[in-house]
Amino acid sequence: MSGRTPLRIRLSAAMLALVAVALAVIGVGSVSVLRDYLVTRVDMQVGMVAREAAMRLERGPAFLGRLRVPPDGRVEVRDTSGRTLLAQAGMAVEGRPGPGAVTSTDPRTVAATSGDGLWRARVVPIDGFGSVVVAVDMASVREITTRLALIELLGGGLVMAGLAVVGVVIVRRSLRPLAEIEATAEAIAQGHLGSRIPDRDPRTEVGRLARSLNGMLAQIEAAFAARAASEAAARESEARMRRFVADASHELRTPLTSIRGFAEFHRQVPDADTTRLMSRIESEAARMGLLVEDLLLLARLDQQRPLARQPVDLLALAADAVHDARTLRPDRDVSLTIEGDTALIVSGDEVRLRQVVGNLMSNATTHTPEGTPVTVRVGSEGDKAFLEVADKGPGLTAEQAARVFERFYRADPSRTRPSGGAGLGLAIVDSLVRAHGGTVSVRSEPGAGAAFRVVLPLSPEALP
Repeated sequence: MSGRTPLRIRLSAAMLALVAVALAVIGVGSVSVLRDYLVTRVDMQVGMVAREAAMRLERGPAFLGRLRVPPDGRVEVRDTSGRTLLAQAGMAVEGRPGPGAVTSTDPRTVAATSGDGLWRARVVPIDGFGSVVVAVDMASVREITTRLALIELLGGGLVMAGLAVVGVVIVRRSLRPLAEIEATAEAIAQGHLGSRIPDRDPRTEVGRLARSLNGMLAQIEAAFAARAASEAAARESEARMRRFVADASHELRTPLTSIRGFAEFHRQVPDADTTRLMSRIESEAARMGLLVEDLLLLARLDQQRPLARQPVDLLALAADAVHDARTLRPDRDVSLTIEGDTALIVSGDEVRLRQVVGNLMSNATTHTPEGTPVTVRVGSEGDKAFLEVADKGPGLTAEQAARVFERFYRADPSRTRPSGGAGLGLAIVDSLVRAHGGTVSVRSEPGAGAAFRVVLPLSPEALP
């Protein structure tokens, strides 16, 4: 069949063809066996009649009249020239043409002298007399075998019809999983990567195929999801990089523009206060240098360079930060709260951890109104140590809290750079904390202040 023919039709046709061949072989064989059996019975009958006829002729022709001829049999007495001297036929074959020339002493099938009749006949030579020809009509054998062939033909046709219906149903049910696989493939081709083939008995071929295909589809879906996530992350990273470059360029352009302006002013007005101009130039240069140092620090942290690690007392860092804040901001109520009695020893770079605490304290004191209290809490939770800097300032919205650790992000864009900084302080905190294997988070609501919490793993010697 053509490759375009559906599989179910090819399977059904192949099954019916095999059944037809099997039925034909069985039919031909059974008819042949029955015919051989009937012919053997006829041969036995011919032999019995031939022996009896020969015995009677040996006694004399008069004894032949008492011979019992079968209803479908015929006995002929012929002389040595082959001329029929006497013929006796059974009731069923009276008037029918007799057998043609018979020369074999064994039973043979010969045609009638006229018509399409067939006889099973043999000749028995009689010494000094001639011969006796005994024949039995084959019409009954032909009728029986023809009837059997018709019965088998009709029965085979009915069997073929029944098998065709049953086979189509069975093949359709058997191929239903393939239809489900086809539907799943079409759904996946349309973009529905979560589609799966219904589970089947894993002991069957279809079940094992479905399990293998589902595993493959899961891997493909995971690969596409990973690719989509990677592309999204790449786009986000590219967008952040563009914003970073744009913000860094803008932040560096501002002090450079100021330095250039002061220099041009000094060139145009030689009598201006040189000391004041140089002081302003130095201030802008220092600010630009600090910005460059922050950018270099973030770049090194992005490269995941290892930090110098040693035991660091987190409580001592918090106490020093509180002391410095009270000294620099005497108008502030800065307090320290200690929770638990575990030694708060962490493994890390003391200078960078001091920078983390300093940036958090600077963020709390710079971006809240004068006189706003600040609380520093330190303690431990399990195998983690935490440091929290909380204020009672205006707080942050949910959107601001989600972006507060981004580079160059300012919760209040209207703040001036001298008061608001470049927006890198909390980004440095986030990078430094992650480089120490910790996490930093913010908890805030508008009007309820903000609490920045740093969690670091305790050093093994500090664990109980």
